[in-house]
Amino acid sequence: MESSLPPNNSNEQLMENEDDRFVPRRTQENTHGEKSKFRSLSRKEWLTVGVLCYVNLINYMDRYTMAGIMPSIKDHFHFGDDIAGLLQTVFVISYMIFAPLFGYLGDRYNRKAIMAFGVCLWSLTTLLGSFMNTTVSFVLLRAFVGIGEASYSTIAPTIISDLFVKDLRAKVLALFYFAIPVGSGMGYIVGSEMARVTNSWQWALRVTPIMGCIAVFCIIFVVHEPERGESEGGSHTKATSWSQDLRLLIRNRSFMYSTLGFMSVSFVAGALSWWGPDYIYRGVKLQPGKENTSLHELSFIFGVLTMISGLLGVPLGSYLSTKLRKKFQRIDPLICGFGLIFSTALFTAAMFTANYNFIAFFTLAFLGQLAINLNWAVVADILLYVVTPRRRSTAEAFQILISHMFGDAGSPYLVGVVADAIAKKFRSGEPYINQTVSIHEDEISYYSLQYSLFMTCFVEFMGGVFFLLTSFYIIQDRMLAEKEVKGDANERLTNFFADEPVQQPSMI
Repeated sequence: MESSLPPNNSNEQLMENEDDRFVPRRTQENTHGEKSKFRSLSRKEWLTVGVLCYVNLINYMDRYTMAGIMPSIKDHFHFGDDIAGLLQTVFVISYMIFAPLFGYLGDRYNRKAIMAFGVCLWSLTTLLGSFMNTTVSFVLLRAFVGIGEASYSTIAPTIISDLFVKDLRAKVLALFYFAIPVGSGMGYIVGSEMARVTNSWQWALRVTPIMGCIAVFCIIFVVHEPERGESEGGSHTKATSWSQDLRLLIRNRSFMYSTLGFMSVSFVAGALSWWGPDYIYRGVKLQPGKENTSLHELSFIFGVLTMISGLLGVPLGSYLSTKLRKKFQRIDPLICGFGLIFSTALFTAAMFTANYNFIAFFTLAFLGQLAINLNWAVVADILLYVVTPRRRSTAEAFQILISHMFGDAGSPYLVGVVADAIAKKFRSGEPYINQTVSIHEDEISYYSLQYSLFMTCFVEFMGGVFFLLTSFYIIQDRMLAEKEVKGDANERLTNFFADEPVQQPSMI
């Protein structure tokens, strides 16, 4: 009996789950609709993944090295919580401003050259920052670090998407996004330990530039740059203008809602990663007998737990996605949404324990990080399968712009400013939030930061809501992207603008 289903020319759709470890090469046969030929992954491709993961690791190490040594930096430059938060904010602002530019370039020009330039720039400016003696120059160089990192972060995931498809792509993305929690944790550890060993916080900033030089060499001589859309058998889509790309992305509801959800993740991760070690340090100092606890020790513990939560959380999210997606087509945004809601409850509980029992705090914070880490690889995979190959770098850049503009671009600074404002109210003796709080300086420092960090819990809950909204549109938007890749939707791009109905399968 002849099937009523339309013919499927997408190489991605021809792949069975067992064959996800293979990548189709576009050949003369499969461009005419004949059966695709598959090959095993080459050594060059695995080396490419290894280099990209390594660079992403030192990327996040560099971002959070300063968080582990922040009190030392504050003492050196003589500034407060507001400027401490500003250091991360200026980095993220420059990062998000230049991300769209590098996204545009990444969809059209040599991606290896762009990444090598970016890694070289942020390595050099990080190294120069360690020699600065004025606050203005130190902050300015931090902004240049953001420019360099923007070039890499917008492009690397698209190279992975062009090498792998379906379940294997989800697994490789999980490996790639290990770098966020693991790199962040290593940043805390390396930063605090290097400062302790050398008795100088400046040396903590000189580790990642050395690793960055190695990364530039590997990008130039080891990384293989695939054809755009290669893993799908070569993209049949034609290049469109940048303005049309943006219009199509804005019409993509799965992409937009997941971007808003990721914005919330960015807000929370940025604030807690930056202020976490300092917050537990302030809380432990209030516990009897622990007044002399070392910041380096707490930063080390915080870093180790951050790494472990990533080693468990990122692959767990990817595992749940690949195992449940066959039965529940909407599972990806549901994993992200419920993960954030569960994490909200854990982080809220952790906030109340830092000044009573640091073991309870670290336990709750670890579980909260584990839940939020379910998101990283899954969110990246959502973007890659609801957006066509020729638009992916632009989509990555747009998501970076939105998530950072309203996320971690302002959250560290906002938390610092609000904490300073609350502390001033406490010191003035005016009733504010909790009139029973002692006016002892250590308690003022702790409670002002605690009240300020509570705003992150509300934002995280809203992120969970945005991901749940994504689940209503994920199937339809994925189908549209697949049709455009195989060539059926090129002449129907106006459907995206006219909001024409698309038949949706009856799946959960």
